[in-house]
Amino acid sequence: MDKSSIVGTLNRPTLLHTKGPVSYLRHPGLSRHPRLAHGIFTRKGGVSIPPYHFLNTSYEVGDLQENVRANLGLISHTLGADHLVFMRQSHGTTVYTLARERKQVPVEPPNADAVITDIPRVALLVKQADCQGVIIFDSERQVVANVHCGWRGNVNNILGRVVARMGRGFRSRSQDLIAAIGPSLGPCCAEFVDHGKIFPPDFEEFMVGDDHFNLWAISERQLLEAGLRRENIEICGICTRCAVGLFYSYRGEGKTGRFGTAAMLA
Repeated sequence: MDKSSIVGTLNRPTLLHTKGPVSYLRHPGLSRHPRLAHGIFTRKGGVSIPPYHFLNTSYEVGDLQENVRANLGLISHTLGADHLVFMRQSHGTTVYTLARERKQVPVEPPNADAVITDIPRVALLVKQADCQGVIIFDSERQVVANVHCGWRGNVNNILGRVVARMGRGFRSRSQDLIAAIGPSLGPCCAEFVDHGKIFPPDFEEFMVGDDHFNLWAISERQLLEAGLRRENIEICGICTRCAVGLFYSYRGEGKTGRFGTAAMLA
């Protein structure tokens, strides 16, 4: 049974669903499209033990493989997916495309930080512990992308690269795209004392107080510059470090798990 409650965010209420043992959030705007299934899965309801408790999605943080496998199975079952595709994320700019004409889901996780598909019932998973999971959906062409975007992704504008790849590979028009930025490090906790060395000068306009940055606003601007309409961009507004009871946070915990953001064409 799927039950839901309201979670308050900086921008708008977000539905927190529970289905079986797991709980997940859904973006209000994306939820208006019945052909898209998605969920931002909290750390609750899985089988991992501390410090990865409970719904850890990553094999690469020291958790038992059988526990991660069981957790991924819970996510796949919750979405009703035929296949679950995740990546070996490296804070890079590689975009992996999985098109209908290939008719084959990768056996091994691709080395990438974004994946795009037009194949129904293939769930795309991004693993996070403060980085942004950004879902980009084309309701006209029925194409979906899921992007892992940390501060390095912002520096290298991975979001703009994904929008461009959707245009080249799937004939998506940027003005038709809908994007949603999920729970991640908020401006309250995104402190970068070496920002002068790692950020380009134009990021300074997004500085909030001493050495803190609004990475959500940076991502929004990069999506706007890629051609998306402002009304088609939603920001969840939940800081993962502040909400460590619901989500994993590397900055807040150090050794910890990774929660999952998943999107799938239904």
